[in-house]
Amino acid sequence: MRAPSCTTSSTTGRTIAPRPRGFANSWRLAIRTPGTLLDVACGTGSHLVHLRDWYAVEGLDLNADLLKVAARRLPEVTLHEADMRDFDLGRTFDVVTCLFSSIGYVETTGGLSRAVEAMARHLAPSGVLIVEPWLSPNTFDAGRLGRLIVVERSDLQAVRMNGSRVKGNLSIMDYHYLVTRPGQVEHLTESHSLGLFTDDEYRSAFEHAGLSVEHDADGLMGRGLWIGQRGRATA
Repeated sequence: MRAPSCTTSSTTGRTIAPRPRGFANSWRLAIRTPGTLLDVACGTGSHLVHLRDWYAVEGLDLNADLLKVAARRLPEVTLHEADMRDFDLGRTFDVVTCLFSSIGYVETTGGLSRAVEAMARHLAPSGVLIVEPWLSPNTFDAGRLGRLIVVERSDLQAVRMNGSRVKGNLSIMDYHYLVTRPGQVEHLTESHSLGLFTDDEYRSAFEHAGLSVEHDADGLMGRGLWIGQRGRATA
């Protein structure tokens, strides 16, 4: 039995909140505060909860179920159901983010280029694109066991574990869940496939989209960040 689609952050295990002001301070970029921000692959809106303190925010995700959760959490925020590789919202933003390594879900270098181009098209003049990458072919360890997660409540017990493998340029994480409720035990599964891209492939995608590009090797959790900026408008 398959598990319902889960948030794209499930592969990271991260719970820290982003620090938007730190984006501007650390990279010396012209981010206007207050400004507008689009979070691509926003999932259930966990980033938007914090980012809305600094920006007028909107979110975008392909998964309608995750957007329903985000809508309950953030009823005042505009949310868009669309594919990050091909979307047109008819407006631009001062900042566009794609965090939690969600960019890996584009799977191919062609998908990476299309996604970065789509996000770049939604940048205002001097706007900033911030992408948190997934692991690279050299850093993904297919033999590493995933973190075991256990939930214990009076009405429910659950265990999540996963293994991983590589197929071509894809990293594949196979998740298994045991969920116990009174009188019922379920075994649920789901699989996540994320593309393994090199630094050169990320840089090329940003440059092809017409952005100047910087690489922060540390980023928010050691996976780095790719930061692109659109040029200023000309008179």
